[in-house]
Amino acid sequence: MKIITFAVPCYNSEHYMKKCVDSLLKGGEDTEIIIVNDGSKDDTLAIAREYEKRYPSVVRVVDKENGGHGSGVNAGLKLARGLYYKVVDSDDWADTHALKTLLGIIRTHLSTGTLPDLYIVNYVYEHVADNTSHVNRYGKQFPAGKRTDWKKIKTFRFAHMLLMHSLVFKTDVLRRSGLVLPEHTFYVDDIFSYVPLPYAKSLFYLDVDFYRYFIGRADQSVNLSNMVARYEQMVRVMEAMTDRWTYPQIKQQPRGLRRYMIHALANYMMTTQLFVCAEDSPERRAAYRAMWAHIKEKDVALYRKLRYRTYVLSATLLPWKLRGFYLVHGYKLLCRKMKLG
Repeated sequence: MKIITFAVPCYNSEHYMKKCVDSLLKGGEDTEIIIVNDGSKDDTLAIAREYEKRYPSVVRVVDKENGGHGSGVNAGLKLARGLYYKVVDSDDWADTHALKTLLGIIRTHLSTGTLPDLYIVNYVYEHVADNTSHVNRYGKQFPAGKRTDWKKIKTFRFAHMLLMHSLVFKTDVLRRSGLVLPEHTFYVDDIFSYVPLPYAKSLFYLDVDFYRYFIGRADQSVNLSNMVARYEQMVRVMEAMTDRWTYPQIKQQPRGLRRYMIHALANYMMTTQLFVCAEDSPERRAAYRAMWAHIKEKDVALYRKLRYRTYVLSATLLPWKLRGFYLVHGYKLLCRKMKLG
């Protein structure tokens, strides 16, 4: 039996995927690594096939037409045989000590019948250009080293979020949630980090710096210029999230999860406003109005809850160009604090 399935979506990853896959191989036979070649035009597939040949009991390769990051996540989840499912992007990697610690904890919980639906681990922004890093921890929200539930979760503050990098879901939890990510769309990791949460009833926070997130490539999705250019995709993601859980459904969740889901949506909305409002054009203004109109038509209660939250409202009340200035400089300040660039 495989304890964790690691999905590694790859697109033209020949220059950095080996570091990622090598780090995951440290998990040995307890792990399954599914390398998803998403229509690469370089030697990604050849490298993946070589790993599959050398480690046939651990590595599997999926070769498919290009469908984007979400398509790769979907393909891995469809085939996963591990108890848990973890996505690791091909330019990122896992810390060896943290990986072995996580596997050991899962084995212990498996033997005692206390497996949680979701493990939460720390992730680290690794700014390779100047060898600086920033660790994102969750000790203020979750009791470390204890099985818990959403009722005992403390409030998340400001831009602190549960991201895909920090989440290790039970595979069957993801499948029961009906999670299918949109294809040909960036930023679908926001959907992954939000939609399945109500299906995860039991939680375990392991205070280890597991996921190492590479920062420094010009083509990365978190690059500000790329974010601004891809505003339509973030609007699509935002609408998908608000469509999935209505406000009455959110209100039925345990208190800690209810507060977090609204907190997360408000943060995603601020990011979406940044994407859209950073530049001015008739198309951007129309997309912005249409997004709010879509949410209001689908769920007026959720619309009000999001639109009139203090920090979302502060952006919506500003004139367009001042709004863009406010959001862009706020994002840059956050990036400097978190060493994102």
